[in-house]
Amino acid sequence: MCAHDVTVIGAGAAGMMASIQAARRGVRVLLLERNDRPGIKLSITGKGRCNLTNNCAPDEFTLPPMRPDGSGDLRFFKSALSGFTPQDTMAFFEELGVPLVTERGRRVFPASGKASDVVSALVRELDRLGVMRRRARVTKLDGLGGAVIVCTGGLSYPKTGSTGDGYEIARQAGHTIIPTAPSLVPLESPDEFCAAMQGLSLRNVTLSLLDSAGKTIYSEGPGEMLFTHFGISGPLVLSASAHWTPGLSAEIDLKPGLSEKQLDARILRDFEKFSSRDFSNALGELLHKTMIPVILSLLRVPPGRKVAEVTKAERGALLRHIKRFPVRISRPRPMEEAVITRGGVNLKEINPRTMESKLVKGLYFAGEVLDLDGYTGGYNLQIAWSTGCAAGKGCTESRALL
Repeated sequence: MCAHDVTVIGAGAAGMMASIQAARRGVRVLLLERNDRPGIKLSITGKGRCNLTNNCAPDEFTLPPMRPDGSGDLRFFKSALSGFTPQDTMAFFEELGVPLVTERGRRVFPASGKASDVVSALVRELDRLGVMRRRARVTKLDGLGGAVIVCTGGLSYPKTGSTGDGYEIARQAGHTIIPTAPSLVPLESPDEFCAAMQGLSLRNVTLSLLDSAGKTIYSEGPGEMLFTHFGISGPLVLSASAHWTPGLSAEIDLKPGLSEKQLDARILRDFEKFSSRDFSNALGELLHKTMIPVILSLLRVPPGRKVAEVTKAERGALLRHIKRFPVRISRPRPMEEAVITRGGVNLKEINPRTMESKLVKGLYFAGEVLDLDGYTGGYNLQIAWSTGCAAGKGCTESRALL
């Protein structure tokens, strides 16, 4: 006779939540983890602070729009989200003894600022409920007793054990895997000026993605981003990467608080104020000093040009580059640098209420292994909590043996 009713593969956010929810309903749970301790990836999220959810109402919860291949469908997630909302997440952790604070952007963190407190609280609850924990790497379903919940993560942060084992398990069960790609990741650019401005952090700017016809596909801001030796990074860029596809370029509005008319008036005031200076020395109150030579190079204006000699057309070009600073994008950075994985187990093959496979009875999936990914700000961990909860509850409704 099997010593447990449910086997959970992966002791990350989704796996620990699934285990707790199943055990709270009186079933015997075995939690398998390939690492020597649970929650390794969870412990490094939010730069070690653990942005564990976003304190938004369920109807305000957003995911990147469904992609042309049908992946990343918010409609699928609504059932799991309604069953375990961001507010349920907050109440869950506070009941486990983790005081929380809500910060800018409705990001929720442990009041201590320590992700380790979140992991410790989950482990204590696992132990209190009698969840059996063993170290084991699982790559196939053979020999596993009871219902099985696959919570092995995706491919991001592979050093934490996320190496795609869950995709192989899903394929063996006949599931389709939507092609994976890095998401919430910096973007590379062939533009040499990015390296020239390496380390420059921009605040209160708007970042947009444009197609080859110049149509805006995505835009977010005001927010923060920075230039690096390979291209661009920072919060705005990470969110934009969830929308990037080959052929899209980026554009930065350096002064989103000013209309073009207002910006033109500002430029004219500065030109009048510094009329006797070189053009390059008249922009210091408008642009960061690191950007000035780059802007001049893009405008093809000689550095020694006097302000009084600047033509109306050149002033117009300056205005356009401030409101629509162009950055070409070649590709995202490697998966090793991604926060989350785009793609995964096809949602069309999963019951959205219970996370059970529609192909194999008693097989469930939760967390990043699914084709669900969100923006920065606690959305991805909420996906893990909600789908883990749904799977943990769902498997207790019908404990099929594989």
